[in-house]
Amino acid sequence: MAEKQQEFGADLDHGHLCCSVCLELLREPVSIQCGHSYCRGCIEGCWDQEEKKDQFSCPQCRESFSARPVLRTNTMLAEVVEKLRRTSTEQVSPSLACAGPEDVACDFCCGTRRNKASTSCLTCLASYCPAHLEAHHSVPVLKMHQLVSATSTLQEKMCTKHHKLMEVYCETDKMCICYLCTVDEHKRHTVLSATAERAKEQKQLIVKQKAVQERFQEREMELKKLIQATKDFKSCCQTAVKSIDDISDELVSEIKRTLTAANELVAVQETKAIVSAEGLQLQLEEDITKLRRRDDDLEQLSHMDDHVHFIQMFPSLSTSCESPDLPLGAVSYPRRLMETVTECISELRDNIKDLLKSALPKISATVSTVRVMLPVVPNTREEFLLYCCSLTLDANSVSQTFSLSQEYRRVQSHSFQQCRSSHPDRFGYGRQVLCKEGLTERCYWEVSWSCSKSTSSRCTWSVAVSYKDISRKSSDSEFGKNTKSWSLECSSEGYTFQHNSRSVAVSGPKSSKIGVYLDHKAGILSFYSISDSMTLLHKEHTTFTQPLYPGIGQKNCDGCGCHAEVMKLW
Repeated sequence: MAEKQQEFGADLDHGHLCCSVCLELLREPVSIQCGHSYCRGCIEGCWDQEEKKDQFSCPQCRESFSARPVLRTNTMLAEVVEKLRRTSTEQVSPSLACAGPEDVACDFCCGTRRNKASTSCLTCLASYCPAHLEAHHSVPVLKMHQLVSATSTLQEKMCTKHHKLMEVYCETDKMCICYLCTVDEHKRHTVLSATAERAKEQKQLIVKQKAVQERFQEREMELKKLIQATKDFKSCCQTAVKSIDDISDELVSEIKRTLTAANELVAVQETKAIVSAEGLQLQLEEDITKLRRRDDDLEQLSHMDDHVHFIQMFPSLSTSCESPDLPLGAVSYPRRLMETVTECISELRDNIKDLLKSALPKISATVSTVRVMLPVVPNTREEFLLYCCSLTLDANSVSQTFSLSQEYRRVQSHSFQQCRSSHPDRFGYGRQVLCKEGLTERCYWEVSWSCSKSTSSRCTWSVAVSYKDISRKSSDSEFGKNTKSWSLECSSEGYTFQHNSRSVAVSGPKSSKIGVYLDHKAGILSFYSISDSMTLLHKEHTTFTQPLYPGIGQKNCDGCGCHAEVMKLW
């Protein structure tokens, strides 16, 4: 007797006492006329949905009822479920998984979390998870239904016009159709059953499969050849590496000799620079001492009550006590003391021994340019060109009536707007463009322009510098009309310097090329007219608080054919 009870207890698990709708242990179990039991809430939820159709059925065996059955609690089943709930914590069968976005969901699972369907019934036109499919294996009538794997939703197998299962294949249109399609749209077409078409294509599948197997064998043979070729290639590479090592050993001595000479040049140049710097340091300390002493003397003189003595002493104390040949701002802190020596060494290729002989003077010339002190402000164009910088016009800032070309260095005006995407950096007012590069050191660049004969008399070009955060959309975004930009306007009538809406007429030789020199730290911005010689047009002294971006602008011209260009000096 105890053994029988033990067997009964072993069989009494969650699977037998689960609701086939929610797949959980029965909650307030109720039984309906066909004998199946459900949670009261689950079966009422199902019937609430069917009430609109005025038909009610068992979700498991699909038996229909003419009226909505009255539900009564199954007291004995409720006691058994409650006892099992207390004594067992075992979960529902792990074979049931929730349906994902790509899965076919069970049509009989209620709630938001529906299980993944494993089988579709082509007779019921529904998909089932393993729990809800049980009736198709136990009910004799349902056993005769045609079951297939739930690889896709049944909607994909349904005719969109007649809402019938597609069981016929139209050879004329090469598509699956339903039986009703054969009497209208596909009338007089060559049709056959999907089973017959599958049999035909199955033969083609065998042929295709044989071809794939042959290609597989061919690819497998190619793989073996590739592996062998790879081994041979590795062997050749090792031989080549050995040859390279032998050549490298031969060249190392020559390279070491050249680099040693280069190191000696660096050391000599470093010594010269340090000596020069120490001399400047002594001069600065001497000037500081003199200035401190002069300050004390002036302080004493300011408190002197002898007017005559004051007048006699003041002229001598008013003269400068500093060294006349010691310029301010002469000290430099270069980040890059010399051009990379490897740039010279990289030129030593096939004929490296011969190239080393010619590379040493070049390395020496490169090292000799190392300086701790920057030279005085350049005077000649050759000296300005030492500070030339590479500039590129920013396509994100260019106005709609401008187009860029010539390696993003030339801007051309148009009478119509270009089709460009919106960008927060794009100038929406006027014709302007900034460069991508922000400048914070000593820099020099040149801008040239050309206008058509019909517009040259009224066309005005602006050669400018601006902070990055200049306004882009309002009327005060024009170069020179705000506190964040400085502009030299160039026209056939002459030049005008503008900053913060302040205009200053500038005299000088007319030219279609302007040179701009910027010393950001010293706060110097200079514009030069470039022709056979350089002529200073305007020099601005101020304090720059942000990196400056070179810019080009145009106004008073609606014609085409005018362009300006940042000259390539580097």
